[in-house]
Amino acid sequence: MAVDFEALGKQHDRSKFSCGQAELDDWFRHRAGQDERRNVARVFVAVDQDLGVVGFYSLSAFKLGLEDLPEEIARKLPRYDAGVPAALIGRLARDERVRGKGVGELLVADAVRRILGAAQALAVLAIVLDAKNERTVTFYEGLGFRRFPLRPNRLFLLASSAISALERM
Repeated sequence: MAVDFEALGKQHDRSKFSCGQAELDDWFRHRAGQDERRNVARVFVAVDQDLGVVGFYSLSAFKLGLEDLPEEIARKLPRYDAGVPAALIGRLARDERVRGKGVGELLVADAVRRILGAAQALAVLAIVLDAKNERTVTFYEGLGFRRFPLRPNRLFLLASSAISALERM
């Protein structure tokens, strides 16, 4: 499936989008644009020429506390009061019309590439996201994300690991 990734704009019809989770559908239809205008998140959409918007994700800056990270990672980092810099994939969903067509993987890959691009100018230790349920945790783990020790539905991918994975592609 060929999709183009674009910044969310007024030209994108969000009314037909449905990922099957009312909370995500509602945010995308009614609040994604507001979060953009308020500089709370940057929202990107996957657009299919025939189907329109078939997926979206949001990106924001994020701060990790060392206590959140696994000990083997935290012990190698400086002890800054402000925590360590990260990027958050705040919301990510694909339309039910394209289930099983790899759009979820494409959304994650595009988000990671954008974050790594920004990481050339702004430090990013890790990419963080929250999974809605165990099925989505399994999906993200299959892409290399790891669970936080104290928050099993919050996952991370070290930026260094993401860079290595993209270099192998």
